[in-house]
Amino acid sequence: MLFDVIRSLLYGVPVDPMRVVMQILAVLFIIFCILPLHECAHGWMASKLGDETARINKRITLNPLASIDPIGALCILLFGFGWAKPVPVNPRNFRNPKRDMAITALAGPVSNLLAAFVGAVVINLLLLIPGIPATLAAWLWIFFSYYVSINVMLAVFNLIPLPPLDGSRIIGAFLSDKALYKYYQYQNYIMMGLFLLLFTGILNYPLSFLEGIITNGIYWLASLPFQLFT
Repeated sequence: MLFDVIRSLLYGVPVDPMRVVMQILAVLFIIFCILPLHECAHGWMASKLGDETARINKRITLNPLASIDPIGALCILLFGFGWAKPVPVNPRNFRNPKRDMAITALAGPVSNLLAAFVGAVVINLLLLIPGIPATLAAWLWIFFSYYVSINVMLAVFNLIPLPPLDGSRIIGAFLSDKALYKYYQYQNYIMMGLFLLLFTGILNYPLSFLEGIITNGIYWLASLPFQLFT
């Protein structure tokens, strides 16, 4: 994200201003529209499974003011990964706490993947719009390319099976109560270790590999209906 742009400028590497502007706009759209959708998905799914905590706290909403975490938003802007204010969930209200907590956690990353799919569909639509100015088409293509990429990045990041990410709640469905207790007992240390791995770039290759596979799959799936017109 912008950290890479800043690093390029410091090393004298040329930067395309139009790409940077579109990248910033895409990130801001993610922060103000998609992060609230991610958290709303958690709350909505929890409500469907019997826990009304999010609804009581008025967190089943797309209002960005209810979801934005300033530090998490800054991390997305700078590094491409980050977080919002988590939706409150009380597993004791679920009929099957482990299973339903995993489903609730999965709803967030799935919302990012669906949002990415919509962006990929829009990119395909741009190719079919007659008379659209080339410059505008280029700007929109860059914007939605970043939009798709960031959504996939957030989905993959949140699926890492380490606390406090959504992936830890998903894998928790397969752990015994004793193992789950130990798992969360060291949550703060695991979280610090996770961010150390992210900032040192150790996780860049495996995460990028998964993001590439998922992104290609989304573009392929989104292009299928449009193949009828070619």
